[in-house]
Amino acid sequence: MKPVLSIIVPCYNQSETLPHTLDSVLKQTYQEWECIIVNDGSPDNTSEVAQKYVELDSRFKLLEQKNKGLSAARNAGVKASSGTYILPLDSDDLIMPRYAELAMKRFAEYPDTKLVYCEARLFGLENRYWDLPKYKWDDFIFNNAIFCSCVYRRSDYDKVGGYNEDMKHGFEDWDFLLNLLDKDSVVYQIPKVLFYYRVKHNSMTTDVTHKNQSAVTNQIIDNHSEMYREYIFNKMAIISPIRYNHTEKLDLKIGHAITKPIRLFRKLIHKFK
Repeated sequence: MKPVLSIIVPCYNQSETLPHTLDSVLKQTYQEWECIIVNDGSPDNTSEVAQKYVELDSRFKLLEQKNKGLSAARNAGVKASSGTYILPLDSDDLIMPRYAELAMKRFAEYPDTKLVYCEARLFGLENRYWDLPKYKWDDFIFNNAIFCSCVYRRSDYDKVGGYNEDMKHGFEDWDFLLNLLDKDSVVYQIPKVLFYYRVKHNSMTTDVTHKNQSAVTNQIIDNHSEMYREYIFNKMAIISPIRYNHTEKLDLKIGHAITKPIRLFRKLIHKFK
């Protein structure tokens, strides 16, 4: 029977955490899934670990490729999948048993829904509720508030061309979602903690924050220049010249929503004025 949901698990050198991730897939109350494990040229024993799950349950499939990076691994997994819906899941994170069930229920009851995600917790080096901002398009274009393990339609993935494989230093999820969504998209957050994000020393998020944020932010701007240009011009049209000149007020209104320490809004105004 063709699966409804395809869970895509890219993996590079994470054989120690991979079993916990795949166990969380096996525990899903929703059964109509397949799980594509993409071994992105791992030098460790990822293949052996993944193969055990392939032998355990035929819904697991293993895809091997040379190391090409996270975006390329996700794309390879999605292209090899056959489900109507896609759920990316990194190989060190966890999904709770009812996540797939409740996501599929939302899509069935509200067909206009474009994307489903949930509340989340951090674990590993930190152990706490992940207090993400509520999704609003006007805020989202400045600060990503949706983690990679959200659920969306395969047909929408195909329309936008998948993940940008030039995003080598992070923010590839945000870049993809900026293509997937627009101001009219219906985005739903399940009001339950159903996703656990592992915090570790060498996380991609940490690398972006401390090393490459300026370059990656500029890359986001360039990739979506038309969208940002339209947004900035629309905002400038409704802000009086007197108010616009008061940059401190502008920062209070918009600046704090931007990924620190980059003042993205100012970058955009300077770039497009």
